[in-house]
Amino acid sequence: MLPPLPERMRPRSLSEYVGQKHLVGEGCILRNMIDSGNLSSFILWGPPGVGKTTLARIISNTLDREFYTLSAVSSGVKEVREVIDAARKNIFSRGGSPILFIDEIHRFNKAQQDALLGAVEAGTVVLIGATTENPSFEVITPLLSRCQVFVLKSLEAADLDLLLRRALSEDAVLKQRNIEIREKKALFRQSGGDARKLLNILEIVVDANLGSDPIVIDNRSVTECLQENVAIYDKDGEMHYDIISAFIKSVRGSDPNAAVYWMARMLDGGEDPLFIARRLCILAAEDIGLANPNAMLLADATFRIVHSIGMPEARIPLSECAIYLASSPKSNSAYMAIDSALEAAKADRTAAVPLYLRNAPTKLMSELGYADGYKYAHDYPGHFTDLEFLPEGMKGRVFYEPQPNRHEDTLKSYLQSCWPKYYSKK
Repeated sequence: MLPPLPERMRPRSLSEYVGQKHLVGEGCILRNMIDSGNLSSFILWGPPGVGKTTLARIISNTLDREFYTLSAVSSGVKEVREVIDAARKNIFSRGGSPILFIDEIHRFNKAQQDALLGAVEAGTVVLIGATTENPSFEVITPLLSRCQVFVLKSLEAADLDLLLRRALSEDAVLKQRNIEIREKKALFRQSGGDARKLLNILEIVVDANLGSDPIVIDNRSVTECLQENVAIYDKDGEMHYDIISAFIKSVRGSDPNAAVYWMARMLDGGEDPLFIARRLCILAAEDIGLANPNAMLLADATFRIVHSIGMPEARIPLSECAIYLASSPKSNSAYMAIDSALEAAKADRTAAVPLYLRNAPTKLMSELGYADGYKYAHDYPGHFTDLEFLPEGMKGRVFYEPQPNRHEDTLKSYLQSCWPKYYSKK
C-alpha cells in the first residue's frame, strides 16, 4: 500500500529539511552540534507538524548512530529499561552513544522519567525528546537540567510554499498529475504552519478531484473538500480552538451542562487531558476568583490527579471540577486588580518606596530614617493601623474593587472598616 504523502515527502537530510533556520541554519546552535558530532541530550518543543521527529531521524542518519524510539503514549517503565539495556550493549558499535527518541515525552510520568535519568547522566543514551507542551511543566527537574530545550516554530508561508512546490515536482505520484495551483490562501490557512497537515490536505484535495484535468486547487476547492473529509474535532486545527472557546465560555457563563458537553467533545477527539486541566486552573483564577477561593484549590488538585492517573479515569475529576467551576459564583476582581496595578507599575517604574516601609539592617540606614515611622499592625487594636503603603503620588489609588458576591461582600465589609475613605459604604 502506498504510504501517505507526508511520509513519502519526509526529508532524509538537513539539506531537505524545511524551517527552523534559527536552529539548523549555518552557524546555529543545533547545526553546530550536529556538524561537530558532539551531541548532548535535548528536548524539541513546538507545535505539531514542524519536524521534531524528522529532525531526530536526520540527526541519527547524519551521525550514523544507533536509533531507538519510544512513544510516551504506549511505553512504560519496562520498555524504557529494555531500550536502555539494548543501548548499553551497542554503545560503542557506531561512533557514539545511541540516540533514544521519545515522542510526546510530556506524557511520561515521574517513574518513567526517573528510569531514564541514570542512562542520560551516564551517557548511555543521548536523549532527544519531542513535546508540544512546555517541558518545564511536564519534565522532572533532574532530567530537564541535563537537557537543552530547543523551541521549534510553526512554519511560515514561505516554508509552506517551498513544501508545496517540492511535493508537486518531486513526489512520484503527484508529478504524474496535471495539478494547477490557482490560490494558496485556504491551503496555508488550514494547515496552520503544520507541514504534515499541509501535505495531508493537498493529498485529500487531489484524491477528491482525480477525474478532473487539470486538478484545480483554489480556496473554494480546499474549503469544500475539507468540509467533507476532515474530522469534526481536529485537536491542532480551527475546530480545536472553537470548542475550547465554547468550553471556557460555558464555564464562565455558569452552564455546567454545556461545560461538560464541550469537555466531552475535546476528550472524545483525543485532546490531552492535562491541557483541559490547565484551562480549569486558569478559569478558577480568572473567572471564579475571590467569589469562591476554593475553586483554585480544586482546580490545582484536579491537575495533579489527572497528571497522576491519566485517562480514562481522569475524565471523572475533570468532570467534577468543570461542574464545580461552572456552578460557582463568578468574579474577575483579582484579574482586574493585577492588570490595573501592572499598568500603574509600567507607567512609573521609578516610584520610590517610602522610607518608613524600607528595611533598616544597618546603623547607617537607621540614621538615614529607614523604617522610621513604621507602625507594626499587630500592636494596634484589630491588628490594623492607618498607614499609607503606596508610593508618594499614588495615595488613595484603588486597584482591587470587590464585586458583589457572598465571599467578597465579607472582604468589602472588612476593607470598609479599615479604609472608609477608599471603600465607602454605598
